[in-house]
Amino acid sequence: MTSQNSIPTLELQPATGWQDYALLDSGAGFKLEQFGPVHLVRPEPEAVWKPTLPDSEWKSAHAIYQPAAEENGGHWEYRKKIPERWKMKYRNLSFWVQTTASRHLGVFPEQSCQWDWAELVIQQAANTPRVLNLFGYTALASLSAAAAGAQVTHLDASRKVINWARENQQLSGLDDQPIRWILDDAVKFVQREQRRGNRYDGIILDPPKFGRGPKGEVWEFYKLLPDLLESCLAILSPKPLFIQLTAYAVKASAVTMYYAIRDLMSAHEGTTSAGELGLLESSGGHFLSTSIYARWLRQGITINN
Repeated sequence: MTSQNSIPTLELQPATGWQDYALLDSGAGFKLEQFGPVHLVRPEPEAVWKPTLPDSEWKSAHAIYQPAAEENGGHWEYRKKIPERWKMKYRNLSFWVQTTASRHLGVFPEQSCQWDWAELVIQQAANTPRVLNLFGYTALASLSAAAAGAQVTHLDASRKVINWARENQQLSGLDDQPIRWILDDAVKFVQREQRRGNRYDGIILDPPKFGRGPKGEVWEFYKLLPDLLESCLAILSPKPLFIQLTAYAVKASAVTMYYAIRDLMSAHEGTTSAGELGLLESSGGHFLSTSIYARWLRQGITINN
């Protein structure tokens, strides 16, 4: 992407390919979204501009998530009846979504850029690559990788979320795909994999800003990410395919992510890219940045994305 001494050029990656999801409008600190047949309003601090659509469009939404004063707090206010959960699709994937105690629904639509990229990489592998998905959530990245031909290890700290992920596997018709489901703390698991001598050709990391493992282990992004990345380096195969890192709601830039991944992979021949993932609004055309990412790709593999 750049020479060792140059400033990286960052890329904007809008999520495309969706039929069941749309960012209908955004502004005044909120976003109006379509998840299948359901329209929802959720907080969005990045949306500092004025909404494009009239108030009537926003008021006709099925529900709005009202944030609380404390970080990550809030509750849903329902204006219309919605299903307890409902099905959505993205390309060859089918999955369940639902409103939860948090503002999240089981899918981050902007992550489709990452699924598509990893899928194209995996399809170019000479043999069946082994891929580790840390902080795997409801498994859409894992399912996409498995469908592309990877042998996937999926890890999350929540048993409830892993059960949700396995339901998504069944819903997508991917029951026969080789996915290993792991309930564990990410840091401890990677360290054990290093001791066991297990190796992976690709690693997907989508860590939260803060979280807890299944036994109460505390995850803090800035405190633990450097050590986790070093441990991930130790479990990569001699000729790895890729590493993919995404971050939300952290006080870091994509440049931070770029240098972290570039320096980590300096002993391997490949290229590092970084930028922002986002959603392209259908009303006013704003690109709503939702997360930052960095990717390393082995030399010789070309991705037009």
